[in-house]
Amino acid sequence: MAATKPGMATLKPGAARSALGEAWRQLRIPLVYLIPAALVMALITFYPLAYQVWMSFTDYGVIKEEGKQTLNRFGPDGQPPPNYRPARWVGLKNYSDILTNEPQFVARLGGTFNFWRLLGFNLWWTFSNVAFHVALGILIAVLLNVEGLWGRRIYRALYILPMVLPNIVVAAVWRNMFDDQYGAVNQLLSMFAGVPVNIRWFNQIEPPIPGVPLPLSYYAMLIANIWLGWPFMAIVATGALQSIPREMYEAAAIDGATGPQQFWNITLPLLRPAMVPAAMVGIVTTFNLFHIIYFMSGGGPLGQTEIMVTQAYKLINLQQLFGVAAAFSVIIALVLIPIFLITNRISRATESYDV
Repeated sequence: MAATKPGMATLKPGAARSALGEAWRQLRIPLVYLIPAALVMALITFYPLAYQVWMSFTDYGVIKEEGKQTLNRFGPDGQPPPNYRPARWVGLKNYSDILTNEPQFVARLGGTFNFWRLLGFNLWWTFSNVAFHVALGILIAVLLNVEGLWGRRIYRALYILPMVLPNIVVAAVWRNMFDDQYGAVNQLLSMFAGVPVNIRWFNQIEPPIPGVPLPLSYYAMLIANIWLGWPFMAIVATGALQSIPREMYEAAAIDGATGPQQFWNITLPLLRPAMVPAAMVGIVTTFNLFHIIYFMSGGGPLGQTEIMVTQAYKLINLQQLFGVAAAFSVIIALVLIPIFLITNRISRATESYDV
């Protein structure tokens, strides 16, 4: 048993109440300031999250088989309309239908739904894109950081162009560029080939690389998203490069270190504290990257490039199954949270880092 501290052994009840009162007086003002922010957070953040989790356990949505709907609770006269039925509690059925690819549920979505293939493609899509973003961002930032490079500020201004364009515009432009008949990509390939090239970028079902189950539309979207994503990583890397003391490179040069040795032993380790959090942001953003997938391939062909967020959107927009879509959203969070924790654990992104 631990020994009692002498000061605590002699503490009288009146003194304890006085200590508690002093602690309350110190916390009172911070709490007064925090309560409004907490109320706003509860209203606009926690309540929608809790409501969505509740929806995922119900059949909330339009029940076409019953000819009824559960959405419009109040009719023109303020009373529930005849076709109104409140959402019913279905427990884990929505999750079970999704995770087990329940046949009736799959048929309802057009017969191409497969959750585990969907999840696998979503993860591959995320990490393959972020790998290109980080590598290109660092490479271009290092190249533009060379002393005496002419027009360096102009180049840096130009490469943020993809970030300032609306995402839907970017997706529409790239979709047109990969058009089978009139797209710039096929026309460019035709010019080099000397014969008309009509590659069906978004309709070819057979994988272009034998043994790799990825349709041609994946590669088209990968090119578009690489163009879209690397500037953010280049901006982060550029900022981190500015903080590296020049004396470190000068000392390394005196010791005889070559350029590649300086890059691997000085530049990369000092870029790591900035690039790892940026990569984690990129993982979350790319995992839920809706506009490129939806507006370029629409998830096709045959759902091969569908990701979870586009599938959830279709459940709402086409099927009006809000309960199932809410379950999809919860599953997305349950997938992303472990990825974030594991990445954070491996990379020590939130810990202090000394070279």
